[in-house]
Amino acid sequence: MSDEIKTNLSTQQKICPNCGVKGKIVDGATVKSMLSLSLRLVRNVTYRFCSTRDCPVVYFTEDSKQLFSTADIRERVYQKEPESNDVLICYCFQHTLGEIRQKVAQSDESTVLEDINEGIRMEQCACDWRNPQGSCCLGNISRFIQDIQSQV
Repeated sequence: MSDEIKTNLSTQQKICPNCGVKGKIVDGATVKSMLSLSLRLVRNVTYRFCSTRDCPVVYFTEDSKQLFSTADIRERVYQKEPESNDVLICYCFQHTLGEIRQKVAQSDESTVLEDINEGIRMEQCACDWRNPQGSCCLGNISRFIQDIQSQV
């Protein structure tokens, strides 16, 4: 097999078979904790997270044989519903988009970041299990706050 074909196959394994956007690797424990389906469906393979807003796929396997959609997940996914005020953006400490919009309007958004950082300091976060993307929410929250502030 040529190097070009190997590269193309490797790239294809990383993209969501529904929307064609590269997915981020997530730990199998994240997938297990997020699924509302039988865990017998989870295989011992690499899963990826699709963050594309208009794509219903949340997790897919690199062999594209398995997809889990928003209907299969216990939590609503921030990346899929970035306009909904009642969607969580911080899954560990239950901060919603609406709460953060309100805090930014009151110039009080730092209290959200302080709360999350305090939870992290106290080792109370479990982003790898509670956040569908399988990683910390602080980057999402910082970008979200910047987006709101740039619209003012």
